[in-house]
Amino acid sequence: MPNFAFERPVFALAALLSPFAFVIAGRFFRRAFSLSLSLGPPGGAIFKAPLSAGFLGQFCKIITFFGAALLLLAASGPIAVSPAVVWLDRGADILFVIDCSPSMAALDIAGRRRFDVSLDLVRDFSRNRPADAIGLVAVGNDAALLVPPTTDRAALESKLSSFYIGEMGDGTALGMGISVAALHLSGSVSPRRTIVLITDGENNAGAIHPETAAETLPARNISLYIIAVGSSGEVPVDYVDPVTRIRRTGMFESRYNPEALAKVASAGNGVFMPAPSAEAFTGAFSRVNEAEITVSRSGVRERKRPLHVPMIIAGAFMCAAAFLTRKMVLGAFL
Repeated sequence: MPNFAFERPVFALAALLSPFAFVIAGRFFRRAFSLSLSLGPPGGAIFKAPLSAGFLGQFCKIITFFGAALLLLAASGPIAVSPAVVWLDRGADILFVIDCSPSMAALDIAGRRRFDVSLDLVRDFSRNRPADAIGLVAVGNDAALLVPPTTDRAALESKLSSFYIGEMGDGTALGMGISVAALHLSGSVSPRRTIVLITDGENNAGAIHPETAAETLPARNISLYIIAVGSSGEVPVDYVDPVTRIRRTGMFESRYNPEALAKVASAGNGVFMPAPSAEAFTGAFSRVNEAEITVSRSGVRERKRPLHVPMIIAGAFMCAAAFLTRKMVLGAFL
């Protein structure tokens, strides 16, 4: 829970004392300057303002008072102070390269789609490693960086929530995915740089062969893990085609060449891990987590968030409303 403080407490004290000043000033001026006049023709009916005019007058005084009090509070510099963890050492830079081709919609990981389980495991992994910069690359007919390595978990989770099957087309350009990730890790100064490729298919698109892309990683000091998710044989599939917006359901023949993926991992001095079940998939993430441990020191600092802007807006609005009401409405009677 944040604590609240004032950078200029004298103005906060003035706002606190303003009700007493308002009451005292109202009584003094009423007694000192009150004057009773009867308006109207001699012997005729005395002119009286409508009842609403008196009500509006009191209302204007009240909102003027509250508006002034809010402006005084804004001048006091109100802030919300909360503790924030600050990492003093650089963690690992990890890029997850996720296959989003239609076959990732197969429902064979504990009855859920391979794609959805992949995203959930990335979420859990990132939450458990707050010091690491984690990013996301999408692989389909082509590959693209969706989130650069970042410690901003809100940005990462936002993209994971909007990431969908078929976003990059129907193919599987594994070599392009590895290359895009390697390009964005090449300039990193992190002590550990890691690519985690999650796929359920064979390379069938893109201009770069995955083995060629993987061979460049050792020289760049980049670790490689390849997780082959899903079982073999006929499996149900369910997804919405992003182009036609038509829901696709049915059965398809799931197959990939584990030897080919193992050769890609070997070319990059990496690790190949098949994950035909939910338990194996979770275990593969645990293995990455244990292998890519970094030691990071942290400290706690105060994070200050200013609160004066809404007070200024509300106070100015109240004072302006009171002024305009006096001029435009009460001016007809006073």
